[in-house]
Parts: sequence; C-alpha cells; structure tokens
Amino acid sequence: MNPLDAFPVTRKWPPSQPQYLQLYSLPTPNGVKVSIMLEEIALPYEAHRVSFEDNAQFSSEFLSLNPNNKIPAILDPNGPEGQPLALFESGAILLYLAEKSGQLLPAQAQQRYECIQWLMWQVGGVGPMFGQLGFFHKFAGSQYPDKRPRDRYVAEVVRLLGVLEQRLQQRQWLMGDTYSIADIAVLPWVNTLLGFYGAGELVDFARFANVRRVLDAFLVRPAVQRGLQVPG
Repeated sequence: MNPLDAFPVTRKWPPSQPQYLQLYSLPTPNGVKVSIMLEEIALPYEAHRVSFEDNAQFSSEFLSLNPNNKIPAILDPNGPEGQPLALFESGAILLYLAEKSGQLLPAQAQQRYECIQWLMWQVGGVGPMFGQLGFFHKFAGSQYPDKRPRDRYVAEVVRLLGVLEQRLQQRQWLMGDTYSIADIAVLPWVNTLLGFYGAGELVDFARFANVRRVLDAFLVRPAVQRGLQVPG
C-alpha cells in the first residue's frame, strides 16, 4: 500500500507513478500556473485531466481533495515531515512549491513579501476581473444586449494592465531581474486575455508595451511552453 491510497481522489484518477506529485488540472490560466511552476523547478509530477465535460470537478472523489470544486489541486506524497499533502488554490500551491524547492521566491524577507504581494494581486484582482471579462466577451455573457456589465470589467482590466505596465517599466520581470512565482501567476492570465478570450483590441492592449515585452519573454521559456500544454 502506498501513502496515496488513503485519498479517495486516487480511485478516480489512479496514479501510475505514486512516488510523484499528482496534479489535477486543466490548461486554463489558473491550471497552467501550477504546471508551469512544476516544469520550472523540474519536480517530477503526474498530471490528471479533470474534465468539465463530464463534471468531474463535482465528483465525490475530486471534492474530497478540493471541496471548492475548482482546479488546480495537488497531492504530494512527499509533503512536510514526509507526510502526504493535499492542497488546492493555485496561489497556495505556488507558494508551497516555491518553499519546497527553494526556487522562484526571494529568500530575503523584504523581497519575499514583495513577491507574495504581487501573487496576491493576481489572485484577488487579475484572475477574477480578467475571468469576468472573458465571460462577457467570449462566453454566454457576450449575448447580453446590455453591455454595461462587460464595459465595467473592461475598465477594470484596463486599470489592472496599467498597474502592471507601470510595475514593469525598466524591469525585466515583476521582481526586477529575478523571475519568480509572481510572473508565473500573472502572465498566463494576460496570455489568455489576448489569445483565448481574444480581447486585446477591446482593452487596447497595444498601449501596454512593457506588458507585451515581458509576456513575450515569458512565452519563449521552454518550461512555460511545456506547462501550457498540461494536461494534454
């Protein structure tokens, strides 16, 4: 018996490599944050696709791992004190993996909290606002004749992009010369805004030259390119 057998989620998604970290996800902006992080730190993992088409996120097995029924979630057989750790919320997972690996989070306290600040900025602002714009621009909300809800989120996304543009002025990454979990948290959402949501023109993205520059540098990283395809 391996330590993961005690977790019901492994009955629906049996691990073929139970010694590896188990990732339950989809290639969404939040999902790829974790797969990109895992690729960047070169931590062995096994990815499982939580299909929304058959409502797998509402299965009892997945809910036993994440009662909030959202991806991503992880199950690490080699957690703190050598015990398995189940964890959900992409921001919490990024912090955990940074601390576990000793990578992509500054060690110096002031810089560390500054990095966490930008992580929380993404979790509390960029993700929810960009996601709502996606709903009103690409998905069901696009059919609403009243465009005021959409325009409200357009204005907030533009504001957030302005904050990011200013932060990246004369900086290579959000934390200056140092690539970090802040970049891994924020940039997949910018990529989705332009790509999958097709909202670049709507937010006049051309004016955000620094964001474009840093996004382009992010997208050519080999670990990012691999992580964006997980799970396949």
